[in-house]
Order: sequence, then C-alpha cells, then structure tokens
Amino acid sequence: MLKKLAVATLFASLLPLASQAQIAIRIGPPAPVVEHYGPPPHPGYVWQGGYHRWDGNRYAWTPGHWGRPPRPGAVWVPDAYDHRGDGYHYHAGYWR
Repeated sequence: MLKKLAVATLFASLLPLASQAQIAIRIGPPAPVVEHYGPPPHPGYVWQGGYHRWDGNRYAWTPGHWGRPPRPGAVWVPDAYDHRGDGYHYHAGYWR
C-alpha cells in the first residue's frame, strides 16, 4: 500500500510539468471558421469562439460555445497561436 501511495504522489507531482509542456507546430493554423451563433442562452453569457487545435497530425476545428464568466467584469481572451523561430505555439483561452 505504501508503495502505491509513493507512486501516486510521484505522478501527481509531475502533472503541473506536463500541463506546461508545449510543442512547436511547423505548419501554421488555417484561417478561423466563421461561426454563426444566436443570442446567449442566459443573460451575461459570453461567446467563446472556436479554434483550430493540433491533434498531432493536423488541425481540427473545435467549435465555440457560450460560457458564463467566473466573476463580474471578466473578459474572455480567446485561444491563439504565436509564431516563434521554431514554429507555432498554442495558448489556451482564459478568463481575465
């Protein structure tokens, strides 16, 4: 039992490192898809636009959705790619 707990603790300690890992994609993302959406399902909801995600071989479109801000005045910063010398790097959208 103690051995299993030690292994679980080791893996749990490595999770933050894995979440920060990035890969450089040599091919830039396609142009965004134009999404047509109706009114928000509830007052105060914000449209979180879709984005192209890299699946390891190609880009695949992930459609947008309505989201509820975590606090009053929060602003959605969309998913984006930036280009550096070694390729394109993805940055997940977040609430600011």
